[in-house]
Amino acid sequence: MEKAYFPLFVDLSEKKIIIAGGGKIAARRAAVLTRFASDITVIAPELSEAMENLAAEQKIRCERRMYKAGDINGADLVLAATNDSVLNHSIARECRELERSCGRRILLSVADDRSLCDFYFPSVIQKDEIVIGINSGGSDPGKVKKFREELEKKMEL
Repeated sequence: MEKAYFPLFVDLSEKKIIIAGGGKIAARRAAVLTRFASDITVIAPELSEAMENLAAEQKIRCERRMYKAGDINGADLVLAATNDSVLNHSIARECRELERSCGRRILLSVADDRSLCDFYFPSVIQKDEIVIGINSGGSDPGKVKKFREELEKKMEL
C-alpha cells in the first residue's frame, strides 16, 4: 500500500451525503450508509433495482436526473460513483472548488479514481454494537470481499 490509511469511525448521523450514480457500486455504498446516516440523496437518471428498493423503503431520497453543478452544495460527504469517468472527475473538481470558496472540507470518494479520494469506502460488517471496516487502500477489492465473507462466517459461530 502506497499510503497507510487510518481506519476512522465517524458519526454520520447528521451529515448530508450526496451520491452521484445509481448503479451497483453506488447502491452497495448507499445500502451501507443507510445504517449510519439518514440524510442521503442519490442523483442519477437511472437507478439499479437495489437503489430503487432503498428509495421505496424511504432510506434514501432520489433525484432521477443527470447530475448538475451545484448539487453538492451543503454536502459533508460526496460519492462520485457514476459510470462516466469525466463526470466523476468533474464532481471531484467541483468539490475542491466549493471547499476553497466555503472554507470547509467535503469528504470525497471517487469510485473509479482512487487518487482523488479522501477515503476509501470500506467493506463493513456489523453485528449488534460491533462494527468492523475492512479495506485494502483501493488496491484489491476482491481480496477484501473474500476476507469479509470469511470473517462473517466465523462470526456466525
